[in-house]
Amino acid sequence: MSCLHYKRIDVFLFAMTVLLPAAAGLPAPAAAQTDPRVLEIIDGVDRLMRGESSSGRMRMEIDTENWSRTLEMRIWSLGTEHSLVRVESPAREAGTATLKVENEIWNYFPRADRTMKLPPSMMLGSWMGSHFTNDDLIKESRIIEDYDIVISFEGDRDGEEVWEFTMTPKPEAPVIWGRIEQRIRKRDRMPIRARYYDEDGALSRTFTFSEFGPLGGRTVPARIVIEPADGEGRTVVTYLELEFDVGLGEDFFSLRNLRARR
Repeated sequence: MSCLHYKRIDVFLFAMTVLLPAAAGLPAPAAAQTDPRVLEIIDGVDRLMRGESSSGRMRMEIDTENWSRTLEMRIWSLGTEHSLVRVESPAREAGTATLKVENEIWNYFPRADRTMKLPPSMMLGSWMGSHFTNDDLIKESRIIEDYDIVISFEGDRDGEEVWEFTMTPKPEAPVIWGRIEQRIRKRDRMPIRARYYDEDGALSRTFTFSEFGPLGGRTVPARIVIEPADGEGRTVVTYLELEFDVGLGEDFFSLRNLRARR
């Protein structure tokens, strides 16, 4: 069970380049913060992997300085407030599960037959030993609600026409990041790369999106790589199956289902 223990990630679902070159585009004027086109693009990416409800399967490969592990999981969600993740393999960890309801998280450990509600002090701890934090699961507001957004670059990057956005927290926004930068390709509005910065402006982690293809009737990035800025390992998430609008209700996301072995 030791690999399931929560450990603090001192330097650490979405950000990009440190200081973007001013080449093909200059920083956008302040009016871009409320530009409907900007909000539409970012909100579309924010909703990309969501439906009214969804279910699927994913593989998570975790590499750290000292160990590696691969988990396959079943996932369910309802909007942004409810989610359930259950480990299917390896067999020794099958049934281990996480339930999120609004701003609360519970974990179930079948070998000990124990359910644990996470205290606020553990929100920045690692989830399942990965480079995701518990706070990544709990975040309930969308990007467009919590951040002011400007276009910081528009043009060609490595032969691809892209937008690059810089996002800074709105006053009093309940977020932990000092800045987020995101790159989106123009032709289909798919996210390519994202970088998160801490409150001191230091890069914490980078997300890279790839293997774009149809899942559940949508084009989505099936592979996401999360790399901490300190270079100590990475987490790779691959979506194996994904369905949207599957008719789940709030009653599905219960402590009883958290403990279920199915």
